[in-house]
Amino acid sequence: MSDGEAAPVAEVVEEVAAPKEPLDMNGAVQMVLKKALAHDGLCRGLHESARAIEKGEGQLCILSDDCNQPDYSKLIKALCAEHNVSLISVPENKLLGQWAGLCKIDPSGEARKVVGCACAVITDFGEETEGLAMVQEHLKSQA
Repeated sequence: MSDGEAAPVAEVVEEVAAPKEPLDMNGAVQMVLKKALAHDGLCRGLHESARAIEKGEGQLCILSDDCNQPDYSKLIKALCAEHNVSLISVPENKLLGQWAGLCKIDPSGEARKVVGCACAVITDFGEETEGLAMVQEHLKSQA
């Protein structure tokens, strides 16, 4: 290089994290379910959920409001009350199925072939997240 030329300088671009939108309860439950699924701490469906609650492994139960069998929701509510497991309701079983990983994700990131899920039980939360903190605060306020 000659003395007249400036050495090329690498551009340093700092990535600023996008401001996070405030979490609502459904977003927090979704985050908790994804972390539990990643850490193999999620039981999906009536049979798996009832077995986990009866073993005493259940820490949180998520029940869909539009369950097609009222006996299912009665059973899960009674088991949760008997074994002191916290219970949260979500509006749709298809939504719970998508959050619990009961779907196929296409290349564009959209959920396809979503299977409805009446009940899911978390046995291991995984790592601490702000969603988990929000869910725990919600449960404390309900008690």
